[in-house]
Amino acid sequence: MNDKSVKAGVLFALAAYSMWGIAPMYFKLLTSVPALEIVMHRIVWSVLVLCLLLAVRKKFGQVFNAMRDPKVIATLSISGLLLAANWLVFIWAVNNDHMLDASLGYFINPLFNVLLARFFLQESLTRLQLLAVFVALAGVAFLIFSYGQLPWVALVLATSFSIYGLLRKKVSVDSMPGLLIESCIMLPFALLYWFIMDTTSGNMLANSFDLNATLLLAGVVTTAPLLCFTAAARRIRYTTLGLFQYIGPSLMFLLAVIHYQELLDTTRVVTFVCVWSGLLIYVYDSLRVYRKSRQLT
Repeated sequence: MNDKSVKAGVLFALAAYSMWGIAPMYFKLLTSVPALEIVMHRIVWSVLVLCLLLAVRKKFGQVFNAMRDPKVIATLSISGLLLAANWLVFIWAVNNDHMLDASLGYFINPLFNVLLARFFLQESLTRLQLLAVFVALAGVAFLIFSYGQLPWVALVLATSFSIYGLLRKKVSVDSMPGLLIESCIMLPFALLYWFIMDTTSGNMLANSFDLNATLLLAGVVTTAPLLCFTAAARRIRYTTLGLFQYIGPSLMFLLAVIHYQELLDTTRVVTFVCVWSGLLIYVYDSLRVYRKSRQLT
């Protein structure tokens, strides 16, 4: 890979994770619409946008090839369900002033990935990785002890997205064709909900132009960062790409505290400090292993 390609990959990675980080600002425009309805629109319009993109890029063959394998369809059905659950909880959290909990979930996510890799992919963990997980979990335990309740938003987001990533890792389908198949599997349920339930935004002829335009953007909000992510993944090392993933939750955290003025009390500060400390240990260890591998090659 030449320097120009790597620089382009870095820019694509920055764009992808920045878009994911500021996505809450888009969903805040839809606070009048229930979270389940937003997920419904997100599925419908994502299918249309993905079909258009795959048609332009002439990649529908990958979709048809994947659909011939029952195991792939079964796996993508489960991953699609997890993705829909992740979208639902995330949108609900953003529009009910729990953006800090959402950002905590995505900070914890990489460490959950480490645990899943250990138990399901038989990847060995270094001592520093174990320490990173322990420090982060200590922060979560402190939050539970202080409030007397589980930080369910953070845990559901971290767990669902980690398992989703594990399932997608086991399926040999590119991200965009895979997302289309997942969305198409969810589409009948979304359309059934749209036509049967008395939705507040379902009759688009009665909606304002601004609301319809915002709803239609759901497809773009879903696919644009994914396009940048896949472009980055082709140009830079996956280890390097992983270091950019903290941009998203960092932007969410800043938006929650500075722009939307969510309460950041002492308990949450302690929890975030523990999680950030665990992440710093994890990043340090990842860089250490990466440098050693470069020296050997």
